[in-house]
Amino acid sequence: MASNRDGDPSLGYLTRKDTEVKLPRPTRVKNKTPAPIQITAEQILREARERQEAEIRPPKQKITDSTELADYRLRKRKEFEDLIRRVRWNISVWIKYAQWEESQKDFNRARSVWERALEVDYRNHTLWLKYAEVEMKNKFINHARNVWDRAVTLLPRIDQLWYKYIHMEEMLGNVAGARQIFERWMGWMPDQQGWLSYIKFELRYNEVERARGIFERFVQCHPKVSAWIRYAKFEMKNGEVARARNVYERAVEKLADDEEAEMLFVAFAEFEERCKETERARCIYKFALDHIPKGRAEDLYRKFVAFEKQYGDKEGIEDAIVGKRRFQYEDEVRKNPLNYDAWFDYIRLEESVGNKKRIREVYERGIANVPPAQEKRYWQRYIYLWINYALYEELDAEDIERTREVYRECLNLIPHEIFSFAKIWLLAAQFEIRQLNLKGARQVLGNAIGKAPKDKIFKKYIEIELQLGNIDRCRKLYEKYLEWSPENCYAWSKYAELERSLSETERARSIFELAIAQPALDMPELLWKAYIDFEISEGEYDRTRELYKRLLDRTKHLKVWISCAKFEASAVEEQKLCVQNARRVFEKALNYFRMSAPELKEERAMLLDEWLDMEKSFGQLGDVSLVEPKLPKKLKKRKQIASEDGLAGYVNQLVLLSSVIVLSFLIITMMPKAAVF
Repeated sequence: MASNRDGDPSLGYLTRKDTEVKLPRPTRVKNKTPAPIQITAEQILREARERQEAEIRPPKQKITDSTELADYRLRKRKEFEDLIRRVRWNISVWIKYAQWEESQKDFNRARSVWERALEVDYRNHTLWLKYAEVEMKNKFINHARNVWDRAVTLLPRIDQLWYKYIHMEEMLGNVAGARQIFERWMGWMPDQQGWLSYIKFELRYNEVERARGIFERFVQCHPKVSAWIRYAKFEMKNGEVARARNVYERAVEKLADDEEAEMLFVAFAEFEERCKETERARCIYKFALDHIPKGRAEDLYRKFVAFEKQYGDKEGIEDAIVGKRRFQYEDEVRKNPLNYDAWFDYIRLEESVGNKKRIREVYERGIANVPPAQEKRYWQRYIYLWINYALYEELDAEDIERTREVYRECLNLIPHEIFSFAKIWLLAAQFEIRQLNLKGARQVLGNAIGKAPKDKIFKKYIEIELQLGNIDRCRKLYEKYLEWSPENCYAWSKYAELERSLSETERARSIFELAIAQPALDMPELLWKAYIDFEISEGEYDRTRELYKRLLDRTKHLKVWISCAKFEASAVEEQKLCVQNARRVFEKALNYFRMSAPELKEERAMLLDEWLDMEKSFGQLGDVSLVEPKLPKKLKKRKQIASEDGLAGYVNQLVLLSSVIVLSFLIITMMPKAAVF
C-alpha cells in the first residue's frame, strides 16, 4: 500500500526515480595509442553488404490456358480501374493502364484508356505524345495522324507536337503533307526556331525559292537583327551577293536604331570585307560609329580598329585609334557627367582630329552639365570649359559672333549675386579689345563692376584706360574702386602714384591724407611707407618728420623707430646735425622701450644693435662709446648638478647683463652656451 501511495498512477504506479533514464558513465580512454589492427571504411561497408537479407520477390506466374489468361486480365483491369477511381488525376496511372492494354494487344481497349485520360487532362502534352507514339509504333498511321491533328489543334503553342507530327509525315515521304502542316504552324507565328526548321525542311528538298519566300515572311514576323543576318547569310551561301547586300541594306533601314544594331553593322561590314569591298566596309563602319551610342559600340570599335590595321593607311589607323579613345571617353562621361577632367581630355582628343562640328558638339554637351550646387569650389573646373570653348571659337574656328555669344551665355549663367569669376569678365573684355570694339569692352567691364566688383577687374580696367591715356576715366575708376573698398591700401597708393606721375603733387598728398584718415586699412604700413617715400622724393623733409611724428603717435613699433632714425641720418642737411637728430631718435626709442615697454627686451637689444651699426657707419662723427655701455653683457656661470649617486658635474649657463640690471637668466641643461634675454 505504501508503494502504491508513493507511486504515480499516470506512470503505472512507478516512482519518478524508477522512470529516470540512467546512462552509463563515459569511460575515460587512458591509452590513446592506435590499435594494432585498423578497420577501414571499405571493410565496414563490405560487412554491412554481406549481412543484408535477401530481397523477397514474388514467385513467377505461368499462364497455361485461356481461362487463366482471362482471369489474369480481369484481375489486372479491376486493379487498374480501382486505382483510377482512387487517383483519377494521376496521369502516370492512366499511362501504365494504356500501355498494359497495348502489351495485351488489345488496341481498342488501349485507345479507350487514352481517350479517357485525355478527358481528364487534355492540356497535358505528354499524354498526346505517348498516345501518338503508341499508334505509330504499331503502324496505325491514320490513327496517329488523327491524334497529331487533334493535338496541334488543341495545343498549337506546344512546338514539340508540331515537330513530331511533321517528322512522322516526312518519314512517310509525305512532303506535301509536311509542308501543309508547316504552313498551319506558321499561321500561329511561332518562335525563330520554328521558321528555321521550315526553311531547313525546304532546303533538304532543294526548294531554294520556297526557302527565300519563307525567309521574307520570317523577317516580317520576327524583325530582329539575328533574323536579317540569317537571311543575308542564306543568300550569300547560295552565291547571291547582290541579294545579300540588298537584305543588309533593308535591315539597316529598318533597324538602324535597334539595340542590337551594332551586331548588324558588324555583320554587314564583314560581308563587304569578304566581297573585297573595303571602301564599302569602311563607310559602313564609319556610318555605324556615327549613329550608334558609344556605350553600345565596344565590339564595333574593336572590329573597326582591326579592319583599319589590315586594310587602312596610316591616317585610317590613327582615325580608328581615335575612335577607340573616343569610346573610352564617352564611357567615362556617361558614368559621371560632372567629371570635367574627362570632358577636357575628350575635347582635347576631338581638337586633335579637327572636326569642327564634333568639337562644338562635345563642348555643348560638356557645358550643359552645370554643377548642382551654387558654391564656387564646384564651379572652378567647370568654368574652364566655357573659357576653352570661347578661345577655340576665336582662335581655331575664327567665328567672332559665336565667340561673343559663348561669353554672353557664360556670364548670364554665373550667379553673380553669390559668386563670380573675374577671369571671365576680363577675357570677354580683352576679346572685344582684340576686335577693336572699345565700347563693347567698356560695357563688359562696366557690367562687371556693377554686378560683381573685384580687385582684378578694377586693376585691369584702370590699366586699359591708362594705356589709352584716359586720365579722367582712371580717376573715376579709382574713385569707384575706393568707394567699393576704402580699406584697400594698394588702391590708395596706386591712385596717389597716378597723380604724382601727372605732377599733381597736391592731389597726391590729399589722397594720401584721405587714405591714412580711414578708420580701417588692410596694410597700413605699406601706405605710410608710400606716403613717407613720396614726401622724401619731393624733398619735403619737414613734412616727412611730421609724418613720422604722426606715425609714432599711432604705433611705437621697432621698425618705425629704426626707419625714422635712418631718415634723420640720411637727410640732405648738415652731416653733424643729421647725426644728432638720429641719436635723438634712438634715445627716444630706447627710453620708450625701457620705461613704457620693459617686457620687450629683445626689441631693445635689436634697437641697440642698429644704433651701434649706425654709429660705426658715421665714421669720425660716430661715437661707439655712447652705445657700448648700454649693450647687454654676457655673464658665464657654472651650476653644480647632483645625481642619485652624488655629485655628477657642472653645466655652463650664460646670462646677459645690462649695464644697470640683470635682464634675465635661463638654465640650459647639457648645453655649453646659451644667449637669452
